[in-house]
Amino acid sequence: MLLYRLISWLPFPLLYATAWLAYLVLYYITGYRKAVVYKNLRQAFPERNASEITVLAKKFYRQLTQVALEIVKARRMRPEDFRQRVQVRNPELLLEKSLDQTRSVIVLTIHQGNWEWMLHGATTALGMPIDPVYKPLHNKTVDELIYDIRSQFGSRPLAMEESTRDILRRRKEFRIFVMVADQAPIRRERSYWTTFMNGEAAFYQGAESLAQLTGFPVIFAQCRRLRRGHYEMEFHELADPPYAKGSHNIIDAYIARAEAAIREEPESWLWSNRRWKRDRAREAQRAAEAQAPSD
Repeated sequence: MLLYRLISWLPFPLLYATAWLAYLVLYYITGYRKAVVYKNLRQAFPERNASEITVLAKKFYRQLTQVALEIVKARRMRPEDFRQRVQVRNPELLLEKSLDQTRSVIVLTIHQGNWEWMLHGATTALGMPIDPVYKPLHNKTVDELIYDIRSQFGSRPLAMEESTRDILRRRKEFRIFVMVADQAPIRRERSYWTTFMNGEAAFYQGAESLAQLTGFPVIFAQCRRLRRGHYEMEFHELADPPYAKGSHNIIDAYIARAEAAIREEPESWLWSNRRWKRDRAREAQRAAEAQAPSD
């Protein structure tokens, strides 16, 4: 924790110099998840040759180290810092879908750009109560750090396992719920399988189920990197109630927007995530074997 505190006090020029050193260590020395990154990039962009994949991988690692330190730096940043560094391109869409801040809205996004700064950029620019739904991290120290960062400026982080109950209980209150929904659910969680970036992938159904239960509209928030330390948010409409029961239109719309955002700015998505580690056919075979009667 002391290291994180020291990093948060670094001025931006020194922060980015440190990020450059971290990039050299991660890419050239430790090779942090290098095999995963290259495998994911080759799958997502089969049309690119080996040289192009390497260039893209290096860009990803440079941006990864910068974003990681920027997230820690957020502990010492003021609201005016976020208003200067995160532009909200079309806040009128959020105002429209919230019926002028009288109806809650579900905002879905992905691990692209600086997803943590997006939260504070929107909060400080719009002055709305924005509550991020998160999955607690295994590392308790890092989890506490991220919780503290997310709860700045009035946000109220909700742990995933508690979020549905909290949202339904307070559904008449106006809030914006943010979910970073591009991670893979674990096997015991209900999943929706589809094609994502040229590979079969499972997606959480929680956000879609919550929208159908509450009748809240759903918006996609895209983060673009304008230049080092400066980002832009743009909202896109995904779905409006009433919703058809049993359909997966919300997830499908989200995946389409996620893919478009990744292809527009591929170096800034989280390629080190083991997004395609689950095997649908193997899981189906195991489930069938488990249900088969024993001799």
